[in-house]
Amino acid sequence: MRVSNSTTTVTLLAGDGVGPEVTEAARRIVDAAGVKITWEEHEAGAEVFKKGLATGVPDDTIDSIERTRVVLKGPLETPVGFGEKSANVTLRKLFETYANVRPVREMPGVPTPYSGRGIDLVVVRENVEDLYAGIEHMETPDVAQTLKLISRKGCEKIVRLAYALAEAEGRTNVACATKANIMKMSEGLMKRTFEEIAPEHPEIDSWHVIVDNCAHQLVKRPEQFEMIITTNMNGDILSDLTSALVGGLGFAPSANLGTEVAIFEAVHGSAPKYAGKDSINPTAMILSAVLMLRHIGELEAASQIENAVMATLADGVRTRDVLGDEGSVGTRAYTEAIIGNLGRSAEAWEARPVQKIKMPVPNPAASLVHPDVVELIGLDVFFQTEETPAAVGAAAAALAEGSAFAVKMVECRGTQVWPATHAQLDPTDVMRARFITRSSVVTDEDILELLRRFNERFSWVHLEKLRTFDGEPSFSRAQGES
Repeated sequence: MRVSNSTTTVTLLAGDGVGPEVTEAARRIVDAAGVKITWEEHEAGAEVFKKGLATGVPDDTIDSIERTRVVLKGPLETPVGFGEKSANVTLRKLFETYANVRPVREMPGVPTPYSGRGIDLVVVRENVEDLYAGIEHMETPDVAQTLKLISRKGCEKIVRLAYALAEAEGRTNVACATKANIMKMSEGLMKRTFEEIAPEHPEIDSWHVIVDNCAHQLVKRPEQFEMIITTNMNGDILSDLTSALVGGLGFAPSANLGTEVAIFEAVHGSAPKYAGKDSINPTAMILSAVLMLRHIGELEAASQIENAVMATLADGVRTRDVLGDEGSVGTRAYTEAIIGNLGRSAEAWEARPVQKIKMPVPNPAASLVHPDVVELIGLDVFFQTEETPAAVGAAAAALAEGSAFAVKMVECRGTQVWPATHAQLDPTDVMRARFITRSSVVTDEDILELLRRFNERFSWVHLEKLRTFDGEPSFSRAQGES
C-alpha cells in the first residue's frame, strides 16, 4: 500500500446532521490509504448559528482555512426563510472559490434507468455570482427583486478553469449551457466569453446549448456530454439532475475551487432525520475526499480509494438508499468494506487517469472590458404606484417637459404598458419609466433635476443609468418597446 512522503494539513468541518458520520468515514479511508494528513477540526453551520453568529463561520475556522487552504467539509444546515446567510455560501464568498466542480459517472452495482449508457461527465458551475450573490430587496410589500450579477471576469475565470480541468482529465467535449436567448446580457455574457476562449483549445469540441434543452438532452441522451460549463443557478439545478442519473445525491461529490483555497464537500444536505442512525451513504463524501487528494497531488492514493469504492459497490455492499433496508449495510460497515478493498478494483471499472489540474491565474484587474466611448443617454426610474398606466404615462411625460429628457415608455414586469400596446397585463404596484435624452448626452446634474421633479409626484424605488458603450446600448428593451 502506498505511503505518502509528505504531510498535508487539512481543515476538517464535520458539519451538521449526518455530516460527522460521513466525514469520519472519509477521514478513516484516507488515513487507511496511507496519506499523511494532519486534520484541523473546526466548526461551522447550525451550532454556530445557535451561538448567535450570523455568518455561521467563526473566526478560528476562517483562520484555519487561511493557513491550510484545503478544506474537507460535511454538509452544513442552511436557515430557510430568515436572515442568516448560508454558511456554505459564506465560505465560498470569503475564499472566492469561484468554481463548483461536480463529476458524475456510472458506478458498478448501482442500478439506475441509465445503467449501461456509460455516463461520465462533470458540471463546472460558476460559484459566487449570478442570483446567488444574494442581493435582494422588497421594492414594495408586494414586489420582491433579486439582482442577477454576471461579470466578464467571473465568466472568464470559470471558462478557463473548466478547460484546464478538461485537459487534466483528458476530456475532449465541452458544452456551455446558458439562457442567453432570453437574458442576452447576463447569460449572454457567459456565452460570448465561452465562444471567445474556446478557439484557444482547438483539440476540444466546444459547443453551446440552451440550458432548458441541456436538461432535456441530459435525460434523453446523457452520454453525449463530457463537461458542461454554466452559470450559478443553472449549475445548481443541472448538477442535481446529473447526480440522479447515476444513483442520486448519495453518490455526488463536489469541489469548490479558488485561486487560493479549495473546499471539498458532498452535494447532499445534512439530512438531520438520519443523523446518528448509522444508515447514511458516505460515498459522496468519500469521493469528495478523492477530489481533494487529486487537488493536493496525491493522485495514486486518490485512484486507489476510488477503485476500492467501486469494488465494494460491485461486490453488492451497499447502503439502504440503494437497496432499501433488506440486504443493506450501515455507514460504518460500508466504510470498513472499502478499507478492506484498498488495492482492489472492480471489473470493467478503471479510475480516470487524471493529472493534477493546472489552476489558471486570473487577471487581477477589476475590469476586463474597456470601451473607447461611454455615453450617458437616459435613465430608468422604478417607482411605486397603483395608478393606471395611462395616468402614469401622462404624468411622467408632464414631469419631463422642459428637462433634458423625454419619457419613452412605462413598463410593468418587463412589458410596456404606456404607450398602450395589445398586451393584456395584470399590473403590480411597481412600474418603470424610461427617460431618454432629447438630443445629446446628458449629465448627472440632468438626472438629479429629473429625480427632483419625479419625487414630487411618485415614490421612486431605484434607478438605472442608461448608457452606450462604443455606440451599443447597455440595456435591454421592454416587451413591446420600439
